[in-house]
Amino acid sequence: MKKLKEVLGKSFKVVIFIGATIIWSLFVYSIDGEWLYFAPLIAGDILFWETISWQFWKKKKKKTKKKKGELRSWFDAIGFAVIAATILRTFLIEAYTIPTSSMEKSMLVGDFLFVSKVAYGPRVPMTPIAFPLVHHTMPIGGGKSYSESVKLPYHRMKGLHNIERNDCVVFNWPAEDIGRPVDKKENYVKRCVGIPGDVLELKNAQLFVNGAPQEEFEGMKKQWTYYVSTNGIGLNKNILYKKYDITEPIKRGVNPNEYNITLTNNSRDAFKTFPYITRVEKRIDKKGNSTHYFFPHDENYKWNVDNFGPLTIPSAGSTIDISSANISIYKDIIGRYEENKLEVINDSIYINDKLATTYTFSMDYYWMMGDNRHNSADSRFWGFVPENHIVGKALFVWMSWDTNAKGLKKIRWNRLFRSVK
Repeated sequence: MKKLKEVLGKSFKVVIFIGATIIWSLFVYSIDGEWLYFAPLIAGDILFWETISWQFWKKKKKKTKKKKGELRSWFDAIGFAVIAATILRTFLIEAYTIPTSSMEKSMLVGDFLFVSKVAYGPRVPMTPIAFPLVHHTMPIGGGKSYSESVKLPYHRMKGLHNIERNDCVVFNWPAEDIGRPVDKKENYVKRCVGIPGDVLELKNAQLFVNGAPQEEFEGMKKQWTYYVSTNGIGLNKNILYKKYDITEPIKRGVNPNEYNITLTNNSRDAFKTFPYITRVEKRIDKKGNSTHYFFPHDENYKWNVDNFGPLTIPSAGSTIDISSANISIYKDIIGRYEENKLEVINDSIYINDKLATTYTFSMDYYWMMGDNRHNSADSRFWGFVPENHIVGKALFVWMSWDTNAKGLKKIRWNRLFRSVK
């Protein structure tokens, strides 16, 4: 050890710290100690950065201390900031931007959110070797921001509570199929409408959960597409935007004076009072009308965006009967998400080369839908969301930017620090 200290010189403490951190992390992982992962950050600050006086109760002695060089001071400050921000982003809270209108009007395009990792429990990074503070792509050059040389199995620390129905949840898009690891898949945000064990069914655009209509509450603002007809008077898009907050594109219908407009219940009711409006009718895809776009992408299931199910959400430990008739619903779970070898041979199911008539789920699953029901790519198209894809719970909007407005009106002041419901 003495010789090693002589060889490494000033780097000795750094090497010992890195080695001790690796050993400590393995120990914490083995005992499921979880929040003890923060100990190396405190130790690093005591040894190197000294940003916090950890012995504040002691009377400070006057002593001459060698002043750090300017370069060293900058290096220590940047190092501490990056490590602290990475731990904060990984285990506590992360910023997220709403890029699409799938959650309008509950969440708007241009909303900047904080997402809590603590709510459902932080997920230990599955690809720990990665460029800090970047998701999957380097900001310069566009290459991968992570290495797959080290991969950890899925593990989630204890959270404050479980996912609840109607939570707004950020998750990794499970249908992504371009080879990225789970924790590096694209982030999506939707409303969780189904938790493990729930039975879901859509009937003429009305969602039923365990036989009852979906719970409605203040802050949940669902939208649908409506057929709107006028008596010949045209619709002014600017007025509709300013007075009735119609932000989705207004499309012309098949016939003259017909439009396809996305409306909330309140804006629908307002439209019905206009003297020049002759028709306001919700667009409904009739039961039995289906295409290959909808889950489970099987012609035996005639499901669509408005008529879907019934479907039971799988829960960890539950067992189902499987056959060629229903394997299309569960093939992604068995093969992709739970990483079994799945084969269908002459209507017989083989899992890991063994004939199977039942299957027991290893993980919990969830059903996610956008509040903008006719303009949302969600579970109706790609199915269940596994628990290891869950990122966190949307907390509140800290900034909201309206690209359609001008000047200071670009900032939606009334949305700042608004909680997400």
